[in-house]
Amino acid sequence: MREGEGAPQAAPALKRSTIFLHGSLALPLAIYGYPLAIWLPAHYAGHLGLSLSVIGLIIMVARFTDVITDPLMGEISDRGRTRFGRRKPYIALGAPLLMLSTWFLFVPPEGAGLVYFLIWLTAFFASATMIQIPFRAWGAELSSDYHARSQVTAAREFYYLGGLLLAAAVPMVVEILADGGAVGQIFASMWRDISGAFTGEIMQRTPTSRAALTGPVMMGLAVTIVAIVPLLAGIVILTVSEPPPAARERVPMIEGFRHLWRNGPMRRILIIAFLVIAGESSRNAVSLFFIRDIIGIPTIGAAYFLYFIAGIAAIPFWLWMGRRIGKHRAFLVTLGFVSAVSAANLLLGRGDYLPFFCLFILKGFAFGGLQFLPLAMLADVVDIDSARSGGRRAGTYFAVLGLSEKLAVAIFTGVSLNIVGLLGYHASAGVDGSTEIGVLSLRLVYCLGPIVLYGLAAPLIWSYPLTPERHARLSQGIERRARRMAAAARDQAELPSP
Repeated sequence: MREGEGAPQAAPALKRSTIFLHGSLALPLAIYGYPLAIWLPAHYAGHLGLSLSVIGLIIMVARFTDVITDPLMGEISDRGRTRFGRRKPYIALGAPLLMLSTWFLFVPPEGAGLVYFLIWLTAFFASATMIQIPFRAWGAELSSDYHARSQVTAAREFYYLGGLLLAAAVPMVVEILADGGAVGQIFASMWRDISGAFTGEIMQRTPTSRAALTGPVMMGLAVTIVAIVPLLAGIVILTVSEPPPAARERVPMIEGFRHLWRNGPMRRILIIAFLVIAGESSRNAVSLFFIRDIIGIPTIGAAYFLYFIAGIAAIPFWLWMGRRIGKHRAFLVTLGFVSAVSAANLLLGRGDYLPFFCLFILKGFAFGGLQFLPLAMLADVVDIDSARSGGRRAGTYFAVLGLSEKLAVAIFTGVSLNIVGLLGYHASAGVDGSTEIGVLSLRLVYCLGPIVLYGLAAPLIWSYPLTPERHARLSQGIERRARRMAAAARDQAELPSP
């Protein structure tokens, strides 16, 4: 045995600058997620006159293309090797495609119909896949350390929440300007909007109809995305290095999927992620309508601005809790907390501004935990595959996770919109133009839908097997195997030529 071969070595320390430079690409990826979940259905329903049930069906159809594109992108980025790296070329190619599809999807021409919506939504999803899957896989490969990966994921989610904060600021500014706020008075108006929610003054004003503002909001968000995507994609590609190739970089596809299927924690993560994202998607699909028509708050942008501020502030807390009790237990605490907040919303009615804002901020506090804890757990699961296959296939794993999440978004966004639409809620008419059962369905989907789905995920999280202790033993085994393979390669190179 060579000296030091039997003792495990600690993973090399990851520079803080690398962590934060890499994570910055999450900012533009977050900006498009917010309007897609909150504003896009309202825009195509209210401004272009499509029904909520039809919009939900189109979103489901477009998302199902990810069944092909996600695993394909994961496999391509895992197996590909260029002089620029494994992940970088696809991010560089996906960035201009995302910019183009964002503009046509977010700023549709007058008369755009179902076919236009389906084509550009599908193109948008495909271009986002080209960036997101290599980006997530790249992050998982930056370090093999259990807690360092939490830091990588937390930094990425910090930028993600920052992007959501920026995305919420755009509609807030549009709302303020539409209500007569001059550019120099924007920040004073913001404070009046936020403080007015707690004093009741906000409803004494006569604001511009929020249904009429979806067009300017979507255009503002499109301009923001088109401006930021090339900037941050360029920074990450030019400043962050990809890790060196593994001893066995390429694993045959059939063998690779066999390892994935036999990875018990991976199967569990997929089910957990599907159920949790399904719960969030069922709420997000009707969130704007609940805030605007059930509670009666016109400053929707300000509400989400506060929501995402709370999410950013809470990331250190969830990171600390993951270290303290383990990622999966911290995730379970997050779900319990969010369920209690969701149930409390069922007690609110029109004009309950103060209680709603308090509950909304509490939900925002838990948002960071919902976002980064499952991703940090998956990065650890990839190590099981590395120990068995000898390769590094984070791209495939994050592609499969992404596919699970996207299917959850597609199915439950469609289900939520179809439930409230078919039962008589009309987005363009509000409460007064909707049926009583339609308004009740809107309330129940927003408040109780997530709780049901979280409850199905809770037992799987409680018994999650990949604890910090088990992961430490797994990492040691991977390191010993890598050293043996490297030593064998050196010995082979030292053999005399025949």
